[in-house]
Amino acid sequence: MSETDNRMTGAEIVLRALKDNGVEVIFGYPGGAVLPIYDEIFQQEDIKHILVRHEQGAGHMAEGYARSTGKCGVMLVTSGPGATNAVTPLQDALMDSIPLVCISGQVPTTLIGSDAFQECDTVGITRPCTKHNWLVKDVDELAGIIHEAFRIAQSGRPGPVVVDIPKDVQFATGTYRPPEAARVQKSYQPKLSGDSARIEEAVALMCSARRPIIYSGGGVVNSGPEASTRLRELVALTGFPITSTLMGLGAYPASGENWLGMLGMHGTYEANMAMHDCDVMVCIGARFDDRITGRLNAFSPNSKKIHIDIDPSSINKIVHVDVPVLGDVGRVLEDMLRLWRASADQADADRKAQLADWWSSIQRWRARNSLAYKPSSDVIMPQYAIQRLYALTKDRDTYITTEVGQHQMWAAQFYGFEKPNRWMTSGGLGTMGYGFPAAIGVQVAHPESLVIDIAGDASIQMCIQEMSCAVQYGLPVKIFILNNQYMGMVRQWQQLLHGNRLSNSYTEAMPDFVKLAEAYGGVGIRCEDPAELDDAIRMMIDTKAPVIFDCRVANLANCFPMIPSGKAHNDMLLPDEATDEAVANAIDAKGRQLV
Repeated sequence: MSETDNRMTGAEIVLRALKDNGVEVIFGYPGGAVLPIYDEIFQQEDIKHILVRHEQGAGHMAEGYARSTGKCGVMLVTSGPGATNAVTPLQDALMDSIPLVCISGQVPTTLIGSDAFQECDTVGITRPCTKHNWLVKDVDELAGIIHEAFRIAQSGRPGPVVVDIPKDVQFATGTYRPPEAARVQKSYQPKLSGDSARIEEAVALMCSARRPIIYSGGGVVNSGPEASTRLRELVALTGFPITSTLMGLGAYPASGENWLGMLGMHGTYEANMAMHDCDVMVCIGARFDDRITGRLNAFSPNSKKIHIDIDPSSINKIVHVDVPVLGDVGRVLEDMLRLWRASADQADADRKAQLADWWSSIQRWRARNSLAYKPSSDVIMPQYAIQRLYALTKDRDTYITTEVGQHQMWAAQFYGFEKPNRWMTSGGLGTMGYGFPAAIGVQVAHPESLVIDIAGDASIQMCIQEMSCAVQYGLPVKIFILNNQYMGMVRQWQQLLHGNRLSNSYTEAMPDFVKLAEAYGGVGIRCEDPAELDDAIRMMIDTKAPVIFDCRVANLANCFPMIPSGKAHNDMLLPDEATDEAVANAIDAKGRQLV
């Protein structure tokens, strides 16, 4: 390519840079400050554009696309309110380590700082919720910045970046440089390989353990499929029990014999008790979130802690660890496996025999059946709904997203994930409205797969307008609503922790979800009878169109087990300890009985 061929407008540079970075789809919404870019989108066919109905939806779609593929998600928004509407998905992606490139338009450079129409300080606003951001004032720097944006978003601990491009820069003519010729910022060079001495120390500590536990997180998924494979090999070789954070589900199969279930606030009794009583904890790609640790000064008080993480800021940030290993978890796990296999001073059978008492304790905790619930032939229990959904979809190529609330926790508890990248949920920020647009992004990436958003009746209304997007592009996403007419998790906390004062958690003006689906051009299904649930789910699965499934469930079902706020892992509230009296006495803000 000659120097003359490299001369193009800023808008052309944007599209060429996206193509050269392997981008196949953009999620966006046009506006005045990005019209030159949209004009270029119109004149090419290499990159598909998905027209969203709200910029928040664009961000969550890009997140779902990224999380399910391991690629970088891309969103395109205009200046001012377009950029501010992107803040929520940017923060969501930052907390959950999702690689995301947001390209935003900006007013012309001559108007920056003048309070021009649809102007805002995008770089200033997004600085706290991105890994890095840029305001591009020179068209000759544009290509290099976009290439760098993709590198930073995807390397190290993944996350979102913003490239803010003034409109006059999009019109200006400059020189395009391909990725291999672009300037690379040497200041950002994440450490990928772990220190060999630290890894040896970690393996030696694991060999001496009598009550070990592996605690895996979303970092295993983010590291790529090899990391999940190596995690499974490590569990098989060591015989250690394994638990996971919400974001780490699927890295180790739910059907695995060493699987204890999710841990944390709504984790299983056996996972939390094992975490509390362990003598060696191996934390892999997790960050000791407060929903995991419970009361910090009572978190796994008698254990030695190993922490493997690519982000140096996560090491010793919340919990002091004994053996920190900084590096990519996939590479560190490869080294750990090699060292474990090489330590032949003790047979594997002997090593596993020394864990026999520990496994006996775990089996006693498992016997508590902490996910038990009272079945009903009269009303659909939400736990039963997820169990039936899992039973009828587990043999298909299925991807699950969720909104945020009780339904999210029930999905984590009762839907068994066997593979990584099949579970998309908002873990860190807890964003209501995430699940449906994320499911659209997943469906765009996997057009032949079954994609289901497990939703609550409150959360789904946050971004329901994206139903129009799903219908426009013929994306057969399924929205499976556990409809209890409440903000369920808010109601549960109010009931258990705030004296049954159900303040503004009951929705009196609920839409008819079947008619709403039909109004958008989709399909609506409603089910209230447990005996009819399987047939209704099959109908949903077989429908080749976007579906809203209104699953009417028990209004006041609570999500257990639960670690109450400020309590330790061994102080859980189990289903059989939930007081029927508390449920019977539940009232709303107007003093009406709500049984």
